[in-house]
Amino acid sequence: MEDPSDIRNWQRRPDGITTSGRLEPGDPARLAAIGIRHVVNLALADHPEALPDEAAALAEQGIGYTHIPVAFDAPSHAQVAELASVLANAEGPVHVHCIMNYRVSAFFYLLDIEAGVPEPEARARMAAIWNPLSSDDPRVAPWRALLARSVP
Repeated sequence: MEDPSDIRNWQRRPDGITTSGRLEPGDPARLAAIGIRHVVNLALADHPEALPDEAAALAEQGIGYTHIPVAFDAPSHAQVAELASVLANAEGPVHVHCIMNYRVSAFFYLLDIEAGVPEPEARARMAAIWNPLSSDDPRVAPWRALLARSVP
């Protein structure tokens, strides 16, 4: 089965991890059909576009679930480290999502840099979805601050 590329901002990373924005009610079955065994959600559970009772919907499909709620105005390096730990210990193919794939792409930028991916390549991967480093929108200031330590 092909990747469900119609899921908001869907991506398959070079390491095989898939990422996206929000999941909709039919998406857990679609993720199971492509072999996803664990989902990490970085969005807040009370976001208006969040999938209600996501953990139960994924469990029905035999998919493990980890929730790392990241407030858009307060991302932290501790949350990035928590994601890295989950990725290191999760069984099977992993899918990581939030609402727009913004949180996810920024966190993977940091993980890519830490893993030795050249900064231009890591930035291009992130910028395929979102690039807070090139935005002067005041709402992205916490993200620029989070990413600043990794920019050469």
